[in-house]
Amino acid sequence: SKSYSMENPSLIHRKIVVCGKVQGVWLRKSAREKALEFNVNGWVCNRPDGSVYLEAVGLPQQVEQLHQWCHLGSPQAKVTEVRSESGLLKGFKGFEIRY
Repeated sequence: SKSYSMENPSLIHRKIVVCGKVQGVWLRKSAREKALEFNVNGWVCNRPDGSVYLEAVGLPQQVEQLHQWCHLGSPQAKVTEVRSESGLLKGFKGFEIRY
């Protein structure tokens, strides 16, 4: 998997919160597969409030693809809301599921 140089000015970092029936429905695993498919680095985790949280770094088009996918989620998920905001660029290698 690619690791990006932080000198690349076109990279963006988004913090994404996915709400709804999104835990226990393979959302994190599916998000990781999609992130790798779209060449997005970062991580994903379940939050205590029942939402799923992602940090995503990549080229704008690739991060946007992952963001759009979050509105669908995994087949068993029922997404009710997706919120996102820009973050400060960080260097992530690959895309990991955090527990």
